[in-house]
Amino acid sequence: MTLPEGFDPRLTPARDDLAAAHLKGVVEAPRYVDGEAREVAEPVAPLRRRPAGDAPLDTEALHGERVTVYADDGEGWAFAQLARDSYVGYLPTEALRPVGSAPTHKVAVPRTFIFPGPDIKLPPRGALCFGSAVAVRAEKGAFAAIPEGFIFARHLAPLDARETDFVAVASRFLGVPYLWGGRSALGLDCSGLVQTALFACGIAAPRDSDMQERTLGTALPLDTPLRRGDLLFWPGHVAIVAAPDTLLHANAFHMMVAREPLAPALERIAASAPLRSLRRLDSIPEPQGNAHE
Repeated sequence: MTLPEGFDPRLTPARDDLAAAHLKGVVEAPRYVDGEAREVAEPVAPLRRRPAGDAPLDTEALHGERVTVYADDGEGWAFAQLARDSYVGYLPTEALRPVGSAPTHKVAVPRTFIFPGPDIKLPPRGALCFGSAVAVRAEKGAFAAIPEGFIFARHLAPLDARETDFVAVASRFLGVPYLWGGRSALGLDCSGLVQTALFACGIAAPRDSDMQERTLGTALPLDTPLRRGDLLFWPGHVAIVAAPDTLLHANAFHMMVAREPLAPALERIAASAPLRSLRRLDSIPEPQGNAHE
């Protein structure tokens, strides 16, 4: 489908045979549909560019996230749009379920187990990643009861809780493997790390690095002295300045989320792509104690 100028296909729920009802009169399509609300039932659900298991992974949706399904073709894939960042693509139908109780809490640690009962000696049923949304029904001792089982309560935070330091949040993912399209504590790409850390602080961020480069913070000249929390952008890549002499990013050189000295990192990356922009967010707090902790 050819979209009107200014419409990003990554964010526009339209394809050759249909479009979302709210696009009627703007995007031409054979039919328009309202879509149906669903939520992610699996710990992590892949959102792919095409309805096939070997299609490129564009992003991921986490447990409890809401989505709007515009088409379910009966072959295991749903054409859907994520509520969190409006990304559009194909999710496995089996990863979705009808919307249940409104979530009350979110996972506040990189990963946590779901147990069948309030006992750490029981074999876990599964695990959830940072940012996953859950509906807590009750508390039993040190555990929170959710529809899927029991989670250690101290691993959760109220849904409206906000972190205050996105650089510190991003640092919790050091060592997590690099995954193109990844957006969970099991695997992250560069923009997924930035989006996840900012979202934890209540800052909405688009999914991909080019979108982030256009919308986050304020653009500054490239020769501006760097400050903790600055974002550096190259074609297809974004990194966080963790300290004036340190870079933090999910990258394919280390194949993980890594912290490294700034100067050699800039030199290495410049060999393949030029630094394109520097953007500064407002009110990034200074770290408490050692900036590298």
